[in-house]
Amino acid sequence: MEVSFLKLSSVVFAILLITTWAWRVLNWVWLRPKRLENCLRKQGLKGNSYRLWSGDLKESSLMIKEASSKPINLSEDITARIFPFGLHTVNNYGKDSFMWIGPTPRVSITNPEYIKDIFNKLGDFPKPQSIPLVKLLATGVATYEGEKWTRHRKIINPAFHMEKLKRLVPAFYLSCSEMLNKWERLLNSEGSCELDVWSYLQNMTGDVISRTAFGSSYEEGRRIFQLQKEQGELAIKSLQTVYIPGWRFVPTKLNRRMKKIYNEIEALVKNIIHKREGAMRAGEAPNDDLLGILMESNLKEIQEHGNNKNMGISIRDVIEECKLFYIAGQETTSTLLVWTMVLLSRFPSWQDRAREEVLQIFGNNKPGFDGLTQLKVVTMIFYEVLRLYPPLILFTRKVEKKTQLGNLSLPAGVEVSIPTILVHRDTELWGEDAKDFKPERFAEGMSKVTKGQVSFFPFGWGPRICVGQNFAMVEAKMALALILQRFTFELSPSYAHAPLTILTLQPQYGAHIILHKR
Repeated sequence: MEVSFLKLSSVVFAILLITTWAWRVLNWVWLRPKRLENCLRKQGLKGNSYRLWSGDLKESSLMIKEASSKPINLSEDITARIFPFGLHTVNNYGKDSFMWIGPTPRVSITNPEYIKDIFNKLGDFPKPQSIPLVKLLATGVATYEGEKWTRHRKIINPAFHMEKLKRLVPAFYLSCSEMLNKWERLLNSEGSCELDVWSYLQNMTGDVISRTAFGSSYEEGRRIFQLQKEQGELAIKSLQTVYIPGWRFVPTKLNRRMKKIYNEIEALVKNIIHKREGAMRAGEAPNDDLLGILMESNLKEIQEHGNNKNMGISIRDVIEECKLFYIAGQETTSTLLVWTMVLLSRFPSWQDRAREEVLQIFGNNKPGFDGLTQLKVVTMIFYEVLRLYPPLILFTRKVEKKTQLGNLSLPAGVEVSIPTILVHRDTELWGEDAKDFKPERFAEGMSKVTKGQVSFFPFGWGPRICVGQNFAMVEAKMALALILQRFTFELSPSYAHAPLTILTLQPQYGAHIILHKR
């Protein structure tokens, strides 16, 4: 009798477990999405009807694949190539619209006042939690929330103060000069050559990060860069599929490769940090690179709180911040420089104006920090390049509780997206020439052209604005100044215009440029 009762109890428990699990799955893939959809539609927001499981991901992936299958004309708007489904949604349903990322609706926000609120109200609009496989790429201060973000940001900030950046300028100069020396060795007898500058710019910015962050040469960091690039491409693939909890444990080819890359990068970065710790104990470590400054700042924070290690960051956290340095530091500057060279090749009058300014301030001498800060025309050009070719074409945030955003009442469970590429090219915000390359629009500064609105945010905005933006701008100014001193350049007939998002906005087929020695 007792045995029968136990069997019956087990059966009842199994039935309850299966029923609970089935209800949760049903709620996740159908009931909850339909409730959220009804809530959004009642407020006048429009979008496709929810499709079971995948939402709009299948259609979006097909459109991206089709758009990226061929180059476009230089005069074409790049939005249709890099953000096809987002543009399709806005064209069909208007700016107040939403799309489906699997069973999660994502509301597009283009109103500058709403954008300001999203960037400012960190508690109401936290960053979405990265899926586990994407976390293998890097976490760090860019992904943390709450107290952990506050602590990391405080410790990292000193590394990017202008006075600290001033000390890094010689490293910027050395890495840039080495790249240009390679270019000069490729010149033919007439003083010209054709090359893909994209690969050189990636290597150069990688070299800069290796020197300024870790005091090592690019050769030591080369393997890390190669692995991070591949990891980024795999992360993009994983983001284009519906996230299934626990899927990361399935030994698929993609999962196994991402984990293998993660482990190899982990070992390489850990080795750099352990060597630095040993050097610090021996009193031989440099403290003027980013890793040294970070470790010094961390130690100071711990000591200020009575040697409480909980107030600092762990070695595990330092590794993640180093990985983030590698990705963000290289990607942002290399993409800014490559699109600048493409656009200055298309618009040689602006190339001439920038060169004239550089020669007026520096002549043919080595550019210094103070002179770089005086480059007004170059700054205008960079801002316009960042407007038209922002490194990140989209920012996303999540809504964890019912939240008011202007006249919208957003239910818990939705995401909001700020499509940088659409806002930066919005004719209502920038005028009828919004899609044209016109650096003069920044002649009187950023606040003047934006009229104080949050309509220009290539590095984000508000408290979470990219901590490394000044680093990227100073490095880019050094590189462009040196290029303009030594060369004139134009697009090669073999250049194929094909912007594509792989973490950041990059040239799919490289950037083939013809250089001429000045």
